[in-house]
Amino acid sequence: MDRTDWEAGLARDGFAAALDRRMEAGQAVPEHSHPFDARLLILDGEFILTCQGETRRYGPGESFELAANIRHAEAFGPAGATYLVGRRAPG
Repeated sequence: MDRTDWEAGLARDGFAAALDRRMEAGQAVPEHSHPFDARLLILDGEFILTCQGETRRYGPGESFELAANIRHAEAFGPAGATYLVGRRAPG
């Protein structure tokens, strides 16, 4: 997915402007939740999301959305991950 189109979709769908994030190789974030909807676009590396017993790997150009208050864990591949995240208040 193209970054410009993805950011335009954030604005259209009520998300705040994108935040740039970088996670280091092998880093992991234990199970948690957020009080906001999140939409991510992976720019580089690998973002590994475990949610409701299912693990999915996302690479460059892939995007996904996670609703507020959904418990999940995050991990990052051998090259870490660089990604954009947009946040939106639920409801």
